[in-house]
Amino acid sequence: MTTSRREVLGTAGLLATAAAAQGAAATDRGQHALGDLALQSGKVLPGAQLSWRTHGTLSPGRDNVVLYPTSYSAQHPDLEWLIGPEGVLDPGRWFIVIPDMFGNGLSSSPSNTEAYPDLVTAWDNVQAQRRLLRERWGIERIACAYGWSMGAIQAYHWAAAFPDAVDRIVVNCGSARTAVHNRVFLLGLMATLEAAPEHLGGGRFSQEPVAAMRAFSRIYAGWGLSQDFYRADLHRTALGAPDLDAFLRTGWEERFGRRAAANLYAQLRTWDAADISANPMYGGDLAHALKAIKARVLLMPGETDLYFRVADNAAELPHLARAELRSIPSIWGHRAGNPQGIPAETAFLRAAVRAWMEG
Repeated sequence: MTTSRREVLGTAGLLATAAAAQGAAATDRGQHALGDLALQSGKVLPGAQLSWRTHGTLSPGRDNVVLYPTSYSAQHPDLEWLIGPEGVLDPGRWFIVIPDMFGNGLSSSPSNTEAYPDLVTAWDNVQAQRRLLRERWGIERIACAYGWSMGAIQAYHWAAAFPDAVDRIVVNCGSARTAVHNRVFLLGLMATLEAAPEHLGGGRFSQEPVAAMRAFSRIYAGWGLSQDFYRADLHRTALGAPDLDAFLRTGWEERFGRRAAANLYAQLRTWDAADISANPMYGGDLAHALKAIKARVLLMPGETDLYFRVADNAAELPHLARAELRSIPSIWGHRAGNPQGIPAETAFLRAAVRAWMEG
């Protein structure tokens, strides 16, 4: 989601701000080679690469690992704002690993992999992340998987795919299976990109589809923030836009304009197909997959989120052995779960997550 600070500071300024907030905490980053990666679909992701970033120091017992997967279109710098001594995730306490999701332009993506398959699932992502942790750091168990939006989907997949290797998860504005109403939104975005004259088929483009991306961004703006957000005029009073058109242009069109359309399309397909039970372990039985989760689960839907509704998590809750639902009180819609520059929501998130992770 967009933030006024990003438009003012730019990427370099935000990275400097994040570094200052993190103090002297150790950081590292790299690319992990996975070779030709066999996927759920039966296809292969050739020469797969998983980009990663870490904050903090791995403990001698390797028992302080927090996995923090990226969200839709995000790259790890976009999500590092909440890491810091006084942040939501403290790098002085945790070894925080951010794996860049396939399709985000840093890990293997259509923009850097000519033979990128039609579908790379959330399940494929977490299998690759498991290998990253094992092969690079010898990590077999994680203290927490924390994620927002598509990151939350991956956190949920971790708990279902590796029930004996995950102590707790935080599902921040996410769900175990993409709801039908959510899919209607995603299919609309796909259709918008498919209608572009530049579309070659299968989510590939002869060149960037500028007009289609403008429409894509404006559709997204109507879903990412709630009706109440716009009714309260927060795009002007809180985010400083002079008018609605400027907000849509700078906050949405320019943001998505920094990403390749083919990457955005690929991640839409990943999101659309997300289902923790859609694999040989559970055979499509969602209740069975939820009941198999041994981790402690914190479900944090946003009260006005239009993608991942409170009702979706409420329906999952009875099937989870150790879980709590704490909805985020906010009119910021989906943005409430990634509340950079929104003090009340940030304070709520920090308090809830810190208590859960230490509990």
